Amino acid sequence: MKHNYYFVCGLPRSGSTLLCNILAQNSAFYATATSGLIGMLVSVRNAWDATAPMQAMPREASEEAKLRVLRAMLGAYYPEQAPEHVFDKSRVWLGYPELLEWLLGERPKFIVTVRDLDEVLASIEQRWRATAARRMPPFVNERPVAAFSALERVSQYLDSAAGVVGVPMNMIRDALARGYGDCMHFVEFDQLTDNPKRAMQGLYEWLELDYYDHDFDNVEQVTVEDDFHHGFHELHNIRRAVKPVPYKAEDVFTDEIREAPLWKQIVELRRFWEPKKKERRHRGARD
Repeated sequence: MKHNYYFVCGLPRSGSTLLCNILAQNSAFYATATSGLIGMLVSVRNAWDATAPMQAMPREASEEAKLRVLRAMLGAYYPEQAPEHVFDKSRVWLGYPELLEWLLGERPKFIVTVRDLDEVLASIEQRWRATAARRMPPFVNERPVAAFSALERVSQYLDSAAGVVGVPMNMIRDALARGYGDCMHFVEFDQLTDNPKRAMQGLYEWLELDYYDHDFDNVEQVTVEDDFHHGFHELHNIRRAVKPVPYKAEDVFTDEIREAPLWKQIVELRRFWEPKKKERRHRGARD
């Protein structure tokens, strides 16, 4: 069966797991847990040109073979009985839009889950604290002193090179800057939890698919992950009923933290995915 591929990505703690399990209610859809496919595709792509026999091949033949192999990997990754529409979840997808465009022969479609940045940080911080009761949470080994300061942890979450929030945030911003905005449909966490039917109707409309009547009061979790591997306790558990989630940043972080210079930057970037109004420049009259 020929599949249509959609790539679920975005910020952590922004509803991607919930979204995939809602999508999985539709028998025409196959939705994954966090997928490792993109890592394998990139590894093979990178190793291809570093392998001596491939280097000795005529360039055009080598590129054609590389494309066939990568496309075969994409098609073979999912179960043979997977339905027509495949939704693969990984925050890393958005870092490789050109690769996907080459493999698919058309512009890829990214479903990007987002949430106010301060609320993302508060949710991760809550997971860090819950993890600390049971095991050593992430970052303690790398920077043990800094890990015991909430403000320092926030700084690590936002690190652009390795941060759990900073990396996907930069991927989103960079994909927009590279002209892939038309390939991205943003699903905002608050809209998904406050009015799931409206959020899903908007997604179906963007996908140009007939709407399926989802049961938002009874979302069965069919995607399962070992959160011990991810380092946080209960990172991918979802509630059975889709309900509004109260804002928590002011309860999680003290006034001292929210008055720090770093927090002011966070507030400015709270909804960074929204287009900013451009100031109109007027050319002054020449003398």
